[in-house]
Formats: sequence, structure tokens, C-alpha cells
Amino acid sequence: MQKNTQAVLIAGGGIGGLAAAIGAARAGCAVRLFEQAPAFGEVGAGVQLGPNAVRRLRDWGLQGALDAVAAFPDRLQVRSALTGAELAALPLGADILTRYGAAYATIHRADLHGLLLASAQSQADLRWHLADAVADHRQSEGGVALTLASGVAVTGDLLIGADGLRSVTRARMLGAEPTRSAGHLAYRAVVRQADLPAGLRTARVTAWLGPRLHVVQYPLRRGELMNVVAIRHGTPPANLEGWDHAANAADLESALAGTCAALQEMVRAVPQAGSGWRLWPLSDRPPVRGPLDIARGRVALLGDAAHPMRPYLAQGAGMAIEDAAALQVALALAGVPVADRLQHYARQRWRRVARVQERARRNGRIFHAMGLVRWGRDWSLRLAGGRLLDLPWLYGY
Repeated sequence: MQKNTQAVLIAGGGIGGLAAAIGAARAGCAVRLFEQAPAFGEVGAGVQLGPNAVRRLRDWGLQGALDAVAAFPDRLQVRSALTGAELAALPLGADILTRYGAAYATIHRADLHGLLLASAQSQADLRWHLADAVADHRQSEGGVALTLASGVAVTGDLLIGADGLRSVTRARMLGAEPTRSAGHLAYRAVVRQADLPAGLRTARVTAWLGPRLHVVQYPLRRGELMNVVAIRHGTPPANLEGWDHAANAADLESALAGTCAALQEMVRAVPQAGSGWRLWPLSDRPPVRGPLDIARGRVALLGDAAHPMRPYLAQGAGMAIEDAAALQVALALAGVPVADRLQHYARQRWRRVARVQERARRNGRIFHAMGLVRWGRDWSLRLAGGRLLDLPWLYGY
């Protein structure tokens, strides 16, 4: 690899930040990454990775690492939350591998973070700065100057803001703008499948659709774990930090009172198997409007800092990984000014991520439909089956 003279600064050490570090390092750049936590780690539950994201991990030489920790579901099915009837199904496994040249994977967020961290740590010209977040930045014709939370000043050629939904880099670049509430509450849990009755264990992705709610379940960690996410309309508690999450199981069971016995049995089994439900209010931002929403001058945004999205297309992590692969291509452009490289990255990404953001919002309305709209949705799924679930524009990108 030819040495790139650019010094890349990255704010954030989550999935997007690590993916950006890998992409920049593979473009030959010197990379410095700043993470506010005192140690690398990732909490949370499951992540779905479509072939579009898995293909990029494979290009980075991470297919073996992914195979070692992920699950590869054999089927995606949509069921009615009210009756339990299957509405549509799409074969995954070997079928989707044949169609798109890459697998459909489900993985624990900590496992995805871990394999990206191991890859980033293997890059030669990459330095880590833990327990020190980027507090501010200023750019000039000659570079970018950072002020860290500790007060230390750092300079580089460009800055990538991968610091999440409430990105400080974004606020400095685009102006402070509050996130918008989705009006939806997500209850998340991960349970060991061995602790569940045999009939409740799963090797597939199942989405249960009901009025003003839906539930998704799928395997993680080679099938040893099951991820469950239940999302319903609702208002978050006023003090979420002080919220007693022990109450979540009862709240969720009450919200699912009108659903089928099979779904209620699965949801009740989660606390019975020793796993708790964590409550997360969902927020996002409007879809990206153009390349200047992603990059300006020597500063660019990536992942949730650029385009936070609702989880109804299961592409949050996938879009961050795609961003990092596009960033790698842009940074490798020889003889091109830094700002032009970042604009090239932004032009490659903005329409794609805006479409995914909008489709995710649309899916939320479809998933939670009521009345005649729900009837039409179910009829369309029964009629078209897997054709509605297969997304060539997304997975074949």
C-alpha cells in the first residue's frame, strides 16, 4: 500500500468510528481516534447485517472473524401479531448468498464491535486516545484543530465525526439541532437459547406485526443467544436515567395483551429465562438533504452522526460500514485536495442514506398499521410473499 500523507482524526470509537479507522488506514492514512470512554466496549443487543454490509466486511478480510461469532439465519418470516399466521417469508442462508454474493448475518453488537476493534488494532499507523472526547474543532485552509475534553489541542488534515446521534462534531459543523422523537419505545433483551423451552428457540428472523407495535426476534452468536426487540407507540418516562427497568416486563406484557398466544408466550419467556428488558426511546433526524449535510471543508460525518435512522430497515450499522468503505475510496484519491476528497465521499453517500432513512420511517408506518391499511398490508404480503421482503436496491448495492 502506498503511504498517504493525510493525517485523519476520528471522533468516536463505536462501530462507525472503528469502521472509519479501518477504511482510512487501508487508504494509507495516519489515523488518530479519540474515544470518550476509558476502555473500548460496546453495549446493546443485536444487529442485522444485510449482504451489502457483509460484503464490505469481507473486502476488509473480516469474513472469517464474522463467521466465528455471528449467526446466519435460514429464513426471514413475517407473522401477524394478532393471529400468529405467517404473512410472508424470504429464504436466507444459501439462497441470499447466491443472489447477492454475501450472506445475511445477525450478530451481537459487542461481537461486531470486537471484530472491528481487532482489525483496527492490526493497522500499523493508527493511534488510540481513550477517556478523551473531542469537545470542539476549528478548520482552516491548512488543517483541522481539535480541542479535547481534557483541554489538549490536536491538529490533523481532516476530521471524521463518528460520535453518534448527539454528535458534537455535527453540532459544530451544521449547528445545534435537537433530535426528534419517533414516539416509539423499544424494549430490548438478549436471552440464552438453552434457557428457553425448545419450542421457543429460533434459527430465523421473525417479525411480528401488530397495531401500533411490532416485535422482532433472531439468533445471535452462532445461535447460542436470541435477540428480541419489541417496539410500541408510547411516551418515554420523564427521567429515563432513574427509570426502574424492572417494571419493563409488566409494561410490555400489558402492551401485548391483545396479541396471539404464541407471541405472548415468547415475550413472557424472556424474564423467566433470567433476562431483563431495557427500555430505549427512539429518536432520529430528518433525511439527509444533500452532500453538505455530510461534509464541509475538511470535516465529514459518518454513521449516526450523519444520518441516524429508525430501526425498521435494520440498516443503521450497515450504513456506517458502507460509509467507511466509501470514505476509504475517497481518501485514496491521489493528488486531490482534502476537501474535494470529502465532498466525493459525501456525494457518493447522501442519496443512498437519505433513501434508507426515508424507507425506514415508511416501514415503521407499515409495520404498525391499523384498520384498512393493516388489512391491505397483510393482503399484499400474502399475495407477493418474499418479493416484498427481498430488497435488491439495498442488498445488491
